[in-house]
Amino acid sequence: MHIYPDAQAVIRDLAPDEATILNRPHAAQRAARFFKEKFPGKTLYAVKANPSPALLKVLWDAGITHYDVASIAEVRLVRETLPKAQLCFMHPVKTRRAIAEAYHSHGVKTFCLDTAEELEKIVAACSAEDGTPAKDLRLLVRLRVSSEYAELSLASKFGCDLIEAPQLLQAARQHCDWLGVCFHVGSQAMSPFAYVQALDRTRAAIAEASVVIDMIDIGGGFPSIYPGMEPPPLEDYFAIIAKHFEALPIAYNAELWCEPGRALAAEYSSLLVQVDKRRGDELFINDGAYGALYDAAHVDWRFPVEATAAPESREGLSEELADFAFFGPTCDDADYMAGPFPLPENIQAGDYIEIGMIGAYGAAMATGFNGFGSSAQVTVADEPMESLFRGDRERPQADNVVSLR
Repeated sequence: MHIYPDAQAVIRDLAPDEATILNRPHAAQRAARFFKEKFPGKTLYAVKANPSPALLKVLWDAGITHYDVASIAEVRLVRETLPKAQLCFMHPVKTRRAIAEAYHSHGVKTFCLDTAEELEKIVAACSAEDGTPAKDLRLLVRLRVSSEYAELSLASKFGCDLIEAPQLLQAARQHCDWLGVCFHVGSQAMSPFAYVQALDRTRAAIAEASVVIDMIDIGGGFPSIYPGMEPPPLEDYFAIIAKHFEALPIAYNAELWCEPGRALAAEYSSLLVQVDKRRGDELFINDGAYGALYDAAHVDWRFPVEATAAPESREGLSEELADFAFFGPTCDDADYMAGPFPLPENIQAGDYIEIGMIGAYGAAMATGFNGFGSSAQVTVADEPMESLFRGDRERPQADNVVSLR
């Protein structure tokens, strides 16, 4: 496998006129080691963030052995890629056939649910042909919690209310060898206090249910760094989570789990695009809303950007910056990313832009609409544009951090 030093080397060697994904295995490996060494429990990778087999192998080699899968397709993919991985089917709404295949064909024992109907479905699908119920199920009841501290909410679709949770926990306890509670505080949670609120809600549900709880899964939500989004250090999150976990009324040997997706994958990839046309402060580029820049278009996510002049350019790029918006390559007006993206004021057609931190959800969201979206992928050795894991980041302002006292 050829490894390029950086984006400029890719441009010099390949001069790509189609969007190209630049992968950094060392960055994903470093993130995985960080979680494995510092999170006070077990780390699962949320496969939906980026299901690349190459990334899955990088994470496995760095010590990530458990994987949060949300569909039977993800179950098959991870089982084929990592035969010894522990798979946890964490989507609260699954088909009976998907549950049965996961359990009987792929050895999945851990399932999430948020209704009595889903519990009945899991129990039936995992039973033997003669109707004998499975005795090795690991079930997690998902609570609905607030997403007020997250940039993207996950509070409305899944999770049972606090008033429903005790009865559902009692029912699930009758059908499993191992019972847990899980929740998700939303994507890109910008304060550790998001987990405090959720764990307080968890405490209330467990106390009311009066059942033995073997595991607490705090889900994902751990942030990365983007323009305008500077989260506290992840160590602050881990410390406050550990403190409130220890105060829960659970089994003495209960486990603590988390399911990072963005935090493990964001720094893995960047996107190299070329400017096809400039129209005032609008740049037409060769990826967009239907490709790896879905979030930039549909939720106004701002990614870090850096420009490189076309190899044949004699003028070079100005140090003076201006704000630009992007149009993607399709024929759709919705293929638009408002930004603003600060780039050299004299950028023009033929120049290149590296868009950072798209390893989470970027490559995974790409479609083939209008014939675009089949980005080539290469490996580069330089650092991602931003990192939570290098150890060289200045601590953000204290008002972003929740006191541990």
